[in-house]
Amino acid sequence: MNLTQDTIEQLAEHLENAELRREPVRKITDTHPEMDWDDAYAIQDAIRARKQARGTRIAGLKMGLTSFAKMRQMGVTDPVYGFLTDYGACMDGGAIDTAALIHPKVEAEIAFVLKHPLKGPGCHIGDVLAATDFVLPAVEVIDSRYENFRFDLKSVIADNTSSARFVVGGTHRGAEGLDLKNLGVVLEKNGEVVATAAGAAVLGHPASSVAMLANMLGARGRELPAGTFIMTGGVTEAIAVAAGDSVTVRYQHLGTVSMRFV
Repeated sequence: MNLTQDTIEQLAEHLENAELRREPVRKITDTHPEMDWDDAYAIQDAIRARKQARGTRIAGLKMGLTSFAKMRQMGVTDPVYGFLTDYGACMDGGAIDTAALIHPKVEAEIAFVLKHPLKGPGCHIGDVLAATDFVLPAVEVIDSRYENFRFDLKSVIADNTSSARFVVGGTHRGAEGLDLKNLGVVLEKNGEVVATAAGAAVLGHPASSVAMLANMLGARGRELPAGTFIMTGGVTEAIAVAAGDSVTVRYQHLGTVSMRFV
């Protein structure tokens, strides 16, 4: 680590204030080019601690930049992880207030809930599927706090991987018998198809994303407890939305997830 603890705390406050006040900021590596990967996750952890100290509950974990389309869109090569908050959870079919967001985008995802804990290193797809209670459809609303969605990988890690809101569908199924690799997804915005994909877009198989998360956390001495809700990352590129837009995502075998933006 290259940053002092005081600097980490200051940057955590800076980025969380950008979220809470809906004020975009410049990416933090512009002023702290010496930041390393450990610094970036330390800032994210400090943001998490600030929220929990105010009573926010952590609703789950998320992987980001796991689809090859998203990596190309953002100009990066490595996935990242972050956390989900209780206030970020939105109802399927409900309204999402854009006044609380800066420049929201949506991406369709396949989510997992664990029945057994997972810990890396060495976690693989088989381990994930054996530990999975069920999978379900989900949509993440990302909202980078950086101006014009301009960031590098360290800055986005520190910013809790652009986490903002998420919507979970009511249909869930066990992983047994589901071809998650070839599971088709169609994203519609205002009644028009704007993106299509299959589960394989996420690191070849969405369970690979969960395995990678377990291994990344394992390297830091942490594990995924039983009951953890995990969003595995967008299967498509992120689609910008604004007040007045409606989004419906259709998942093969898993039903639909919808929302409108006001």
